[in-house]
Amino acid sequence: MLERIMFKRIMAIAVLAVVLSGCSTVKGWFGGKGKDDGKPTEPAELVDFTATATVSKLWSANAGKGEDRLGVHQGPAVADGRVYAAAVEGGVRAFDLQTGKSVWQYKSEERLAGGPGAGDGLVVVGSLDGKVIALDAATGAEKWQAKVPNEVIAAPAIGQGLVLVRSNDGRVSAFDAATGERRWFSNHDLPSLSVRGNAPVTLAPGIVFVGNDDGTLSAMGLNDGRPLWNQVIGVPEGRTELERMADVDGAPVLDGTTVYATSFKKETVAIDGPSGRPLWSRDNGGPGGLGLSSGNVIVSDPAGSVWALDKASGAPLWSNTSLARRSLTAPTVQGDFAVVGDFDGYVHWLRLDNGQEAARERVGGKAVRAKPVVADGILLVQNVEGELSAFRLQ
Repeated sequence: MLERIMFKRIMAIAVLAVVLSGCSTVKGWFGGKGKDDGKPTEPAELVDFTATATVSKLWSANAGKGEDRLGVHQGPAVADGRVYAAAVEGGVRAFDLQTGKSVWQYKSEERLAGGPGAGDGLVVVGSLDGKVIALDAATGAEKWQAKVPNEVIAAPAIGQGLVLVRSNDGRVSAFDAATGERRWFSNHDLPSLSVRGNAPVTLAPGIVFVGNDDGTLSAMGLNDGRPLWNQVIGVPEGRTELERMADVDGAPVLDGTTVYATSFKKETVAIDGPSGRPLWSRDNGGPGGLGLSSGNVIVSDPAGSVWALDKASGAPLWSNTSLARRSLTAPTVQGDFAVVGDFDGYVHWLRLDNGQEAARERVGGKAVRAKPVVADGILLVQNVEGELSAFRLQ
């Protein structure tokens, strides 16, 4: 197991080098098609357009540094009118959602890469050394610490009296939210090679949904971690380990009783949450997660295309290919727009009705890797240097 984890880390560094260079697929770097076959390999150049949406920046703040080349996709969490951000170098910070004013800072020498997660009066982060730290959301005071066997690069989930932590060895650990005592843990076997990143778990009443590196989505009982069902999202087909990569690295999204998930194999599925029964599957998607509107599922694929799928049937409604090879984040939805960030720090607003680009802003000059977050109509974007910006649609 240790050798397999080390191999995964080494290969993840190679994959990360591709991502940071602006290439949107792993395959192209490992002897795939490139300029010799006449196909473009450089990120698509941004073109001017007439904006049809007005976006204003409300504030920006420093959330701390250290992620730059780690590929952990750090992004903020929002709860009760506050924004919480963690950093590999700089601890944890809390800001007012409306103004960006600093509320508190928890200083730490730990390399905090997993999180934060926020809710039920707690802010919880994980470290590259497997430490889990729970803070009081109001004051930033430390409440408890716990330990897991491997690095934590996914945001912990908090709810129903528990803190759920996904570590990089495929384990999900459940801790008592009040005391930090471990209640249960569950293991899932890892493939030999996977994309750098882990899906945060998603909580439903009595159920935990987990996207796995082998391309599956699992449901477990919240109280004891017992398996309920397991469904394939991306089929790990191919002759090599690279071709078989099928990671589900974005948090599954729950809408009513339907859970949606997408994978590196560019497959997106809708599943009945309680039973695990597939409702539909489409071959559009990517590893980083998805956004939901009232009628659409929005996904971005490894090639840099953004797709809108009908929520009820999965039928494609539109696609936007103008951002090809720009290493897009998973989409989120703000009002009537889908929003993605890219490798060069640009944030793009696309119309939900037709996919046309409606607005564009830039967050510093560094990559945006984490899925943007929307709370109370405010869009929050964090780049790999820790610059945190808030935007509102006018």
